[in-house]
Amino acid sequence: MSTTLPTAEDLRARARAALERCGVDVDAIAGDQVSRSPINGQDLLPVAWTDAAGVDQAVARAAEAFRTWRSVPAPVRGDLVRRFGELLVEHKADIGELVSLEVGKITSEALGEVQEMIDVCQFAQGLSRQLYGRTMPSERPGHRLMETWHPLGVVGVISAFNFPCAVWSWNTAVALVCGDPVVWKPSETAPLTALACNAVLQQAIAEAGAPEHLSQVVIGAAEVGERLVDNPDVALLSATGSTRMGQAVGPRVAARFGRFLLELGGNNAAVVAPSADLDLATRGIVFAAAGTAGQRCTTMRRVLVHEDVADDLQARLTAAYERLPIGDPMTEGTLVGPLVNERAYQGLRHALEQAQQQGGKVLVGGGRRMEDASSGAYYVEPAIVRMPEQTDIVRQETFAPVLYVMTYRDLDTAIELNNAVPQGLSSSIFTSDQAEAEQFVSAVGSDCGIVNVNIGTSGAEIGGAFGGEKETGGGRESGSDAWRAYMRRATNTINYSGELPLAQGVDFSV
Repeated sequence: MSTTLPTAEDLRARARAALERCGVDVDAIAGDQVSRSPINGQDLLPVAWTDAAGVDQAVARAAEAFRTWRSVPAPVRGDLVRRFGELLVEHKADIGELVSLEVGKITSEALGEVQEMIDVCQFAQGLSRQLYGRTMPSERPGHRLMETWHPLGVVGVISAFNFPCAVWSWNTAVALVCGDPVVWKPSETAPLTALACNAVLQQAIAEAGAPEHLSQVVIGAAEVGERLVDNPDVALLSATGSTRMGQAVGPRVAARFGRFLLELGGNNAAVVAPSADLDLATRGIVFAAAGTAGQRCTTMRRVLVHEDVADDLQARLTAAYERLPIGDPMTEGTLVGPLVNERAYQGLRHALEQAQQQGGKVLVGGGRRMEDASSGAYYVEPAIVRMPEQTDIVRQETFAPVLYVMTYRDLDTAIELNNAVPQGLSSSIFTSDQAEAEQFVSAVGSDCGIVNVNIGTSGAEIGGAFGGEKETGGGRESGSDAWRAYMRRATNTINYSGELPLAQGVDFSV
């Protein structure tokens, strides 16, 4: 692999051009903070950050927009989201390029993230005609019971670097059709991507004649997010990040009786049964474990393989890892791009040191590529570690490409190991035994929010609700009935009898 990386001038020019094509006035967004590219470790473009007062002003503007937007018929709101999806198709390459530039995703993964945005717009438009309530029988004659769903209010979104636009779109597309404006605090690692996405949505908003402040971006460090968390006019706070972040956010929103939706850590495992197709399992594991340089919440971090096939699978995985093309994520053929920063690299090194101290053996990877580059970029070889048991370091989430391999003898033990971590996001089993597959997805199987059979732990589709249990936070975004988090429910009793019978036979005659 060549150690030649793009120049800072080249990456800056590409970023500026992509922003301008999306409708961003690059000079107008300039400030005293500079975004950085993990591709070469160099600065991209200067960006102005929002202060605390700016956050409050954005929320106030969103609350004003809500007063209008909540009364717009839901199918009309859906039409705005449809147009946003069409514009995303036009700017797919531009936004994908910014994703690669700011977080280091390979081109196909960056484009895939934008495709998720397009997909959720299509889903949300259909949803705008399906915000169903229920009608229930009343115990009183001449009465009807029903539920109605109404727009909730301002939705605050705090997103993480690893999905710098898709997670925002999951929230925003659904929130908009539900009648809610959105104030978005993106990762300070990826402000340019956020500004481009918001500019595209603003075009759709303008074309629809909708309130201008339905979508706003507030850029800054943790204090900006904290201001959004604490603002009493933010009806729902959706936050994606570490478990530690969620432990801080949840109680603060709850203290003001707000709603929160948390998507936090993952420590995802695959069980590989003796009947598994090992070619299929190898492909599924390698993508889930090494894709995005191990920086997905759904990244596979543990493999629980049956003793009878452990050596065979281990050999296949090691050989696949040794062939992984590592380098500039915007170069064709690259499969593993850089870690986002030095902190991620240090996390990887710490995990490998701890694993070895706890009895593990590094089978492949773990080293840093391009160490002679003066840029400060962090390209690493994804690592596989054979562990004798599920030790303390294995139970922790390391946001880097390290995969722990352990063995089991019976499926009950494998399920125990899968569940014996604090996190509960994603899981999978590779098996040709239908009974094993059914047990794994049953109530006595995996305790995760996502439970797959014969695919890896990452690569969820937007049609299913996304989220997990335990320290993952318990929230659900995107598909299925996740829309209910963005609305409030009212139970209505309609009396058309002309009489006034009371429930439960209560007599209060006067």
